[in-house]
Amino acid sequence: MTLTPIPIFLLLIGILKFVEVTVNLLVLICVGAAQASVAGFTSLGGFGTGSFSLNSAYSPFEGTELQEVRDLDMQFTQMRAPCVYGGVAFSLTAAVLTLVFLVVGAKPIQQLRIRLLAGECAFNLLAGVAYVVAVGLYLHFVSQVNSTDVCKRRERLYARRGYTSMNCAVQGGDAAVALFGVAAACLYFASFVVCILAIRTVRAFQSHAAKAQHSPKSSVRDRSVRNHHAVHRTSESSHNVQALATLV
Repeated sequence: MTLTPIPIFLLLIGILKFVEVTVNLLVLICVGAAQASVAGFTSLGGFGTGSFSLNSAYSPFEGTELQEVRDLDMQFTQMRAPCVYGGVAFSLTAAVLTLVFLVVGAKPIQQLRIRLLAGECAFNLLAGVAYVVAVGLYLHFVSQVNSTDVCKRRERLYARRGYTSMNCAVQGGDAAVALFGVAAACLYFASFVVCILAIRTVRAFQSHAAKAQHSPKSSVRDRSVRNHHAVHRTSESSHNVQALATLV
């Protein structure tokens, strides 16, 4: 009866790890998409290349206004750069470590080690807490950048030409980053709980296996098997002696 829950826990851990890797990649994609969506006309992909990335055949700005919007786009994307680089590094690191635990933990029940599961539990707890903190810092940093004079001047400049999407509110891409970040945190906390249950079950399995190995019944069984092999070897040797005597 103790053997039944073990594969269920391990299967559930594997499924959660796979979903966590997927959500981490979604966070990574949303971070890049959020930066690209607020980059503006004069900052291709949000990295300040100095060319028009949207509607490149037609420029809504001319003369000094064009130079001003270029400068504002460049400053705005540079101010948001820590969000991009930090979000990419964090989500990519979490995805790689989760994938490592997924590969290392793909073993039969008999080969699992309590230390490995304990390390995985610690990682799940730290990753869940880190994601909650990271989402809070991301939204706080985005709000700070959106409240700057650069963002407000840029918003007025784009609104003058009818482009109201370049505003200083939290954009949909940033909201998606926060949403998937919270989902990742919930997944890691769920993995932590399942991992604790898996440790208890694996310990019970190992204790049951150790008791079965050293029980009197198993000792009697082992002795009977050894006696059977000894009798078999003796009968074989006597048969060989008889055959040799017959030949002589």
